Formats: sequence, C-alpha cells, structure tokens
Amino acid sequence: RRAAEVKRSRAGRRRPVRSQPIAPAKAADQHRSALLVMVLTLGLLIAAVAVTGGLIASSMRTRPVALAAPLHIYPVAQASPGPCPAGTRGITGQAATGPTCYRLTQGIAIHKVADLRIQKSRVKPGGYDVALTLRPVDREAFARLTRATVGRDLAFVVRDRLVTLPRVDMAITDGKVVVTGSPDKAAAKKLVRDLKGR
Repeated sequence: RRAAEVKRSRAGRRRPVRSQPIAPAKAADQHRSALLVMVLTLGLLIAAVAVTGGLIASSMRTRPVALAAPLHIYPVAQASPGPCPAGTRGITGQAATGPTCYRLTQGIAIHKVADLRIQKSRVKPGGYDVALTLRPVDREAFARLTRATVGRDLAFVVRDRLVTLPRVDMAITDGKVVVTGSPDKAAAKKLVRDLKGR
C-alpha cells in the first residue's frame, strides 16, 4: 500500500505541467498590437526616406549656378557685314560670311542661373543642346524680352565677346532656354564654359 502511494506520488511529480490556454480574444488583441507597432514603424521609416529624398531633390533643384562673369542678353536690331565702327552700340561676331556687326538694343544681365547643362538634342540625331534654366527673379524680364523678339536673334555676350546668337522661335515664359546647334559634345561643353564666363 505504501509502495502504491509512492508510485502515485512520483507519477504526480512526473505529470507535465500544461500551460494555460490564451483566450482567443486576448490572442487577437496581442496580434493586432504587434501589427500596429509594425505598421507604425514601417510608416515612420517610409516617411523618413520620403522627407530625406525630398530635401535632397529640393536642394539639387534650387542650388544656383554662379557665373564667373555676367551673361548679357541683347536683342539684335540689325546685322551688317564687317566689324562694328567705333562708337557703334553693337558687337562684332564671326558669321559664315566673315566678320559681322550686330547692332544691339536694351537687354538684360544674368548673374546666376538655376541650371546649366548639356543634353542630347531632341531635333538632331547625335547632336547636343545646351539647356539653361533661369532663376525666378530673371524669368519675367526674359519672358518680356522674348515676347518682343520672336523671329529675331538674341546676342548672348560675356566679357564683351559674342558667345552665341540663338534665334527666338517663341516667347519663353518658364525660364527654360535651349540653345541648339552644337555639332558635337565638345562644342556643347565649350559653349557651357563660355556662358559661365570661364
């Protein structure tokens, strides 16, 4: 009898302890809490990435390009063969026919631009254009200038030297100027350097 009691006692000690089952409602609450924490963490991470990316993009867009010398843009009133006579309000440039005097009217001066870069030509396969974006402070003056000179040439002058002579096809009101006609990338790079005054 004592032996039977000892066996029962040992059997009782060996009996595995069963964990208390979690109520379904409590388990669902814990699951929802874990999901909520995960969603919040992921949301904060995405927001941080978005803000950082936005700041970087904004910084890249708004950083102005300083020009080493002012870029003067003048409407061309008249072009005549030969160099400009002394006292003429104009500038001498090299045309296909030789030295040419370009008589100029009142223009504007640009000291900084929002962007200045080379891009592949959308018109000439294999060619390159120079894209120049004006700052908001200069856009309205340039818009007025181009409205008055559609179909005429503009002289881009840096340090009293004619850099380029683009024709105005239409009024440019958004400040985005594209100078076309560079035969290759080297010529486009040179034009960018000249526009920067370097």
